[in-house]
Amino acid sequence: MASQKNSQIIRWAVIIASFIIVTLILWNTYAFFQKFKNEERAKMEILATAQKDLATNLDLNASINLPLKILENNKNVPMILSNDNDEIISWQNLDSVKAKDHSYLVKQLAIMKRENDPVIIQFDRDQKNYIYYRDSDLLTKLKYYPIALILILFLFASVIYLFFKSNKVAEQNKLWTGMAKETAHQIGTPLSSLLGWIEILRLENTDENTIKEIENDVHRLNIIAERFSKIGSIPTLEKLNIVEATFNSFNYLKLRSSKQVEFNFKSSEKEILANINLQLYSWVIENLIKNAIDAMEGKGKIVLAITENTKSVNIAITDNGKGIPKNLQQKIFSPGFTTKKRGWGLGLSLAKRIIEDYHNGKISVSKSEINKGTTFVIALRK
Repeated sequence: MASQKNSQIIRWAVIIASFIIVTLILWNTYAFFQKFKNEERAKMEILATAQKDLATNLDLNASINLPLKILENNKNVPMILSNDNDEIISWQNLDSVKAKDHSYLVKQLAIMKRENDPVIIQFDRDQKNYIYYRDSDLLTKLKYYPIALILILFLFASVIYLFFKSNKVAEQNKLWTGMAKETAHQIGTPLSSLLGWIEILRLENTDENTIKEIENDVHRLNIIAERFSKIGSIPTLEKLNIVEATFNSFNYLKLRSSKQVEFNFKSSEKEILANINLQLYSWVIENLIKNAIDAMEGKGKIVLAITENTKSVNIAITDNGKGIPKNLQQKIFSPGFTTKKRGWGLGLSLAKRIIEDYHNGKISVSKSEINKGTTFVIALRK
């Protein structure tokens, strides 16, 4: 208990530390972004001063090398120089081919107006020029860096979550496997004892029919023990007559169920071969029939129909019970989900695993209506 508590404390400490680190990285990125943005603004203001000096310098002998150097030094910030009437005078760092089309320059001007306030070049009271600009490619990439960082961290967190979840599921599966194998081992002792008592009953001339039924139940307990012992290991599949295997499980429950439940078995053929593990497959059939009996509250009709086509054999189990709401028809196969007051919600999830993972088949709710009944269908490859 203490180790589990320490593990939770460490996990939360790591989460909090990660959150602090991410916050610091995002804050530093924002600070860098603002710093570079201010530097580009200052660069545009210096460029505006140089532009003004060139335009207002009337001395033909004066040196203009410095203003020209400043203008030429701008190689990464896209800009447009315009007058009061938004007439474009010049531009820099735009696509030279596209800039031949005046509409392209107009669109770029609109983008720049939205992105940054213009730098004003005041020549006199009535004459002004404006330098419009947008962020450099470097600044644009830096702007989207926090978003990329958040996405990377989100993916990293998802991987960590899935890792912990898979570990937890693996631990649970290991626990269930251990419990199942131990249960099978524990059942073995009383089963051996029961076989001995059956022989004693025979020696005492007990009715043979009674002994036969007891033997059937002992045989069934032995099958159940085998099922538990196989959990956690890959079962062996055999080519068997699925009609016979299904009927045996169906008939076993029929003989031990209430007479108020009507059982009806149908099959298009007497023999249909399919690769199955007899113990696990019969467990699925029994589980679905028991669920049907529970859904009808011990009174109603169950129809099991086996049909085939060129590729598969389909086993449909239909009851006229209370039905399953549409919003629950996908959830019923999830481990732990149950609508019963008792039960652990493992029956249908194990059935799905047996059919789909071990037999490469499909199990689903074919149809279900409230207070009319439900049909489960198992599809197996022939």
